[in-house]
Order: sequence, then C-alpha cells, then structure tokens
Amino acid sequence: MTDGLSLHPRHRRAIQTLVARHLPEVEVWAYGSRIDGRGHPGSDLDLVLRAPGPTPISRKKLARLKDAFTDSSIPFLVEAHDWALLPRAFRRRIEQKHVVLWDDATGAQ
Repeated sequence: MTDGLSLHPRHRRAIQTLVARHLPEVEVWAYGSRIDGRGHPGSDLDLVLRAPGPTPISRKKLARLKDAFTDSSIPFLVEAHDWALLPRAFRRRIEQKHVVLWDDATGAQ
C-alpha cells in the first residue's frame, strides 16, 4: 500500500471494477480514516466521485453505483459522495489528504 490507502488489493479491484462498470468517466478519491491511519479492517471507505466539469453526477447513476457497492462482497460500508455537491470547505479538506483510487483518464490506479 505505497499510496497510504488501507485497503486489501481484492477490495480495491472490486471497487475499481464497479466504478468502471457504472461511472467510468469519473475520478475517484479515497479520504478519511483509511488513509490517515485511523482506520481498521472494518472501517467504512469514504469516496468522493469527481465528474468531468462542474456538473453533478446523475442521481440515477450514482444510486446504481451505491447499490452495486451494497450488493457486492465488499465486507465494509463504502460511502460515495458527489464532489460537485459537497461544501467548499469540505472539498478543501479532502484536497489536502486523499488517494486517487480511480482516474477517469487512465483507469485503475
């Protein structure tokens, strides 16, 4: 885990596969306890999804991805939020400490 994200490789691949299937055009950043050393194997995974441009992600598409996370074999809660809908102060905190989990230009990290 050279990027600092506390996430088993199989769970990382599962998340990347679901993102590729449901929202391949977004960039996905992980933030929170799994990257700042406070996490444990059962901690939730906090994700922010950054669509190209300032437009929010379709609510329907985001809901499908969230449902896919819930229905998957990933053994912890995956929280996914739309960057465009987050308050500016919260965005600044995430910008300071995050790990890119999926890049819309190159695919999996």
